[in-house]
Amino acid sequence: MTTHAEAPVVNRNATGKSKGRWLTQVGWRHLVGVLAVAFSLFPILFVISAALNPLGTLSSTELLPTGASFENFTNLFSKTAFGHWFLNSLLLAGVASFASIFLSALAAYAFSRMRFAGRRVGLLTLLLIQMFPQFLAIVAIFLIFTTVTDLWPSIGFNTPWGLFLLYMGGALGANTWLMKGFFDTLPKELDESATMDGASHAQVFFRIMLPLVAPILAVTGLLAFIGSINEFILANVFLTNTNSKTLAVGMFGLVAGERNNNFGMFAAGTLLTAIPTVLVFQLLQRYIVSGLTAGAVKG
Repeated sequence: MTTHAEAPVVNRNATGKSKGRWLTQVGWRHLVGVLAVAFSLFPILFVISAALNPLGTLSSTELLPTGASFENFTNLFSKTAFGHWFLNSLLLAGVASFASIFLSALAAYAFSRMRFAGRRVGLLTLLLIQMFPQFLAIVAIFLIFTTVTDLWPSIGFNTPWGLFLLYMGGALGANTWLMKGFFDTLPKELDESATMDGASHAQVFFRIMLPLVAPILAVTGLLAFIGSINEFILANVFLTNTNSKTLAVGMFGLVAGERNNNFGMFAAGTLLTAIPTVLVFQLLQRYIVSGLTAGAVKG
């Protein structure tokens, strides 16, 4: 007598319910993620297509280019002062962000750890100043730098150092508030134990506090760098000489008059402009992620 193995019975209703549950609970998230990625990649693909477009005009640019050429990149360096703009922006953004972060860290440490006359008034003043955009003071700043240019031309108009002073002062308020909140989360016992061991305020700040607040330094440094390298309004007022312009001012000049004809060079310049920001983000990504995770468990 022979027996045959019975075929397993598949519950089609259970399978259908599991698929429906997956679609309602997880599947729609994948759909939203795909749409978000497509939405974010569309402008990037269009800019890459415009940069590689052999004709270099806006009217001939398509999402998928029919041809590819590096002529726009060649014309960008040969027909414009893009090299000077690039170096000016890197120098200005790098030095201004570093100086503003350093001074903001000093001020935040003082406001967080020390008690002195005018402390509360100083904090409220910083907060009040941040309520008004910097552009409201452009007339007063312009008059001040007109006098500065006559007396000290090296830090006046058409110089990166004059704009550096302006950027550094504008970023101190917001950065100081962000860093002070992070300093407040650190236990004061660290300061007290270090002081009892004979450490000075400078030693406590540089050897103990700065390594612990590295994540917030990375975040504020990244924000300051991006804000400085992308700033346009003040730079357009202060920089008129071709070789002294920054990337934002110089790139705007390409499309201000002939937007259609110079669009290829403009797209090529935007791709090159994004490289420093991406590199800075990649260098600071480890500190940014650690700062987010550390902030989630602080009590």
